Amino acid sequence: MSHHQPDPNKNVTLTIDGIPVTVPEGTRILEAAKKVNVNIPTLCEHPDLCKRALCRVCVVEADGRGKLIAACANDVWEGVKIVTANQRLLNVRKTIVELILANHPQDCLSCIRNKNCELQSLAKKFGVDGSLFHNGAEERMLSSSALIESETLVRDMDKCVKCGRCVEVCQEVQTIRAINTSCRSHEYEISTPYKQALKEGHCVFCGQCAAVCPVGAIYEHDQTAQVWDNLNNSEQHVIAQVSPAIISALNKEFTLSIGETNGKITAGKIAAALRLLGFDRVYDASIAANAANSEISGEAARRIKNNGKLPIISGCSQGVFNFIKCFYPDLTDHLTTGKSFRQIFASSIKDSYSKEAEIEPSNITSVSFVPCIAQKYEIREKNKADFALTAGELARMIKLAGIAVETLSEEPFDSVINIELQKQNNPDLPVKKETIHGYAQARKVMEAIRKGECDAQWVEIESCPGDCCSSEK
Repeated sequence: MSHHQPDPNKNVTLTIDGIPVTVPEGTRILEAAKKVNVNIPTLCEHPDLCKRALCRVCVVEADGRGKLIAACANDVWEGVKIVTANQRLLNVRKTIVELILANHPQDCLSCIRNKNCELQSLAKKFGVDGSLFHNGAEERMLSSSALIESETLVRDMDKCVKCGRCVEVCQEVQTIRAINTSCRSHEYEISTPYKQALKEGHCVFCGQCAAVCPVGAIYEHDQTAQVWDNLNNSEQHVIAQVSPAIISALNKEFTLSIGETNGKITAGKIAAALRLLGFDRVYDASIAANAANSEISGEAARRIKNNGKLPIISGCSQGVFNFIKCFYPDLTDHLTTGKSFRQIFASSIKDSYSKEAEIEPSNITSVSFVPCIAQKYEIREKNKADFALTAGELARMIKLAGIAVETLSEEPFDSVINIELQKQNNPDLPVKKETIHGYAQARKVMEAIRKGECDAQWVEIESCPGDCCSSEK
């Protein structure tokens, strides 16, 4: 096998299960197999993370050698003959899955990731309905207590398969380093510094760890039961604000369970579904988002006029502000003083609706439907009386109610009459805005601000390194 630096301009020809394939040098066996529609099972592998080779589920044979190699971490080489499926490989993979399950709680039916769990899918694929190995997981299931972090994330480390995905996304992709590994051998585990709670460390609750977890070891805190309680309370009025970004995420959720939706779930169908669930009012959150953006751009324009601190820094969630305060405390005076659009919505709509319905604001519950965990964190930090549900939580509510959302007729959102958009910036003072995705990129911009090398007048930080709904599983 060649160990020189791969040349992407040079092609390599090999066979996979007898099928010839030509790929660029440096292509992993796993990727080459996909070229000829050969599906090699994986668990620790994730397309957005580096080569892992931790779980060994993807092992294959090469040139008839006795040693098995991981397809996710080894590149192809000229003329190699790869075998991805024979009785030996099937037995090895099945044993690996059984070993993982031996140290895993047997509570699939009550697990948040039931039917959307990569370990469960592998067990089904290899016909594993239990483990031949016993390590006390059944007893631990009875005493295990999952840790709820800031009413946003849940960590259930009894379910951790030690794939390391969460560690890499936290340390390398987001550069927060709130999650790490500790110990060795059979004591090896995924942990936090000094085993403290996430909220006691540097965690900004971006939710990317939950997005890449293949099982139910870390996930969003499901608050649908509390929302149902409010919906079923005749004295409580429940209003909803729907983020446009949740549409794509909800389509992904239903694609996982009922097949391809082809984008059939629209904003109008979500509005109809929410009314069927019992919401008294359903509003389009983009109206408040426009108001918030106008407010921040106005603040930036005033700073430009008055030689104030620039650039102004805003973010998609409270986690962004925590990030600045924790890692760049010298830049806190750059933070916007304006409210987020969810805060604007909650206060303005509650005030308007309470007057319209002649009820006390305390009898109004606001539920924000957001595309990611980062925005869920903001709501719970700011107002414990209100809720933020992700696309996954909304999907579970819709399924529980038996609503075929993709077949509903579209309905309009309720009109908003009391959120007045701030006056746009003075056209003579245009604001140069830069939007940053993810905390690794944010660090580069923060360093540029420190050095006086950032020419933007407004820097907006989005927690997710990709699109707004990329953190939805």
